[in-house]
Amino acid sequence: MVVRRAPAAWLAAAALALSGCTGTQPGTEPGTDGPTSAGSPSTTTAGNTSHAVAPPGPREGRLWSADVLVQWDEPLSDEVVRRIDRLKGVARTERIGLGQVSIENRVLTVAAVDPGDYRLFNRADVADLDEAWERVAGGELATSRRVARRLQDEDGNITLGAGGESEAPTIHVGAYTPQVPTIDLVVNKAWADDIGMDDDNGLLISTDSITPARIRKPLMRIVGRKASVQMLDIASRIGLDPGATLTAIPAGGTIGSLVGTFRYHSLGGGRIAPEPRWVASNIRTEVVPILGAVTCHRELFPQLRAALLEVVSSHLADEINPGEFAGCYYPRFIAGTTSLSNHSFGLALDLNVPGNLRGSVGEMNRAVVAIFKKWGFAWGGDWKFTDPMHFELSSLKRPG
Repeated sequence: MVVRRAPAAWLAAAALALSGCTGTQPGTEPGTDGPTSAGSPSTTTAGNTSHAVAPPGPREGRLWSADVLVQWDEPLSDEVVRRIDRLKGVARTERIGLGQVSIENRVLTVAAVDPGDYRLFNRADVADLDEAWERVAGGELATSRRVARRLQDEDGNITLGAGGESEAPTIHVGAYTPQVPTIDLVVNKAWADDIGMDDDNGLLISTDSITPARIRKPLMRIVGRKASVQMLDIASRIGLDPGATLTAIPAGGTIGSLVGTFRYHSLGGGRIAPEPRWVASNIRTEVVPILGAVTCHRELFPQLRAALLEVVSSHLADEINPGEFAGCYYPRFIAGTTSLSNHSFGLALDLNVPGNLRGSVGEMNRAVVAIFKKWGFAWGGDWKFTDPMHFELSSLKRPG
């Protein structure tokens, strides 16, 4: 995939046009789901010129409904796209990149797109918000106000990776806009390599006036069992397509390297069923200091054991109550959402639950926290929306 970089003259013009842009631009009021262009509250320039592509200009062409989203674990071939394009009921397709990033125990879907083409699959008020797509082309990120409120820092940036991952890119939020169902964050394709994701492993499909479910079976015959096929009309109502085998491909960084391709389906009640082969290859039950037998990802144990041994040797074992341990491997969505938790991968654990509830400062001994950080764990107590019981693997640090 060739990424069209923006001409230097446009980059200079864009920087000038956005300079001095602060706070919320004309649009809907905060807290609603309408589109709003957003600048940084504390900086005068927000674009990333090293990750800019050619600006899309005003919208050209008609809008298309976003009806089906297909995700592979590798770039899709031209032949597959041609076969899908010829399928009865398919009105339009658009290739995009899809990957998942872990941010504060939430696994969110990132789409790497061509801003000028992808905008046509958005609702009219979003598609026609020219500045939003110019900002995405200029190297910024678009997301919903709900996601931004939870994850962006005081400068309006979101880091696309778990805490402690120095290689995770930090991207400025350029626009608050409602997103295509199941997609959380949108960037241009120049960011794909930095995020550690493909830029051509997803396909948006419009069936226009045809009910999307009518193409599910013939589409599945073309794409095969390894692809995830989601009906977005269903996802827009309930957050996911319960008839789909879903795919998460954590992008780059520590979690991406350990998890690989993660296929699952929803069981209802917030629970999921990961592919049995993935579970058999990755999940183990072992005995560790203080906690006893725990079930986690096999790659978590060396660092968990090292951290707990240091807690013991530092005479801090009494600061962790094994009776208040809430588990490690727990395949589920974050409560009230359709976002996977890092517990689904067995790469997180919750300690001393009663005194360390979400939204509180917590009672976790800070010397214990420091030991866990030393051994490559991020701590939920550092987050904007705190979760002080929660520790998750964020970098590999193997005992000597």
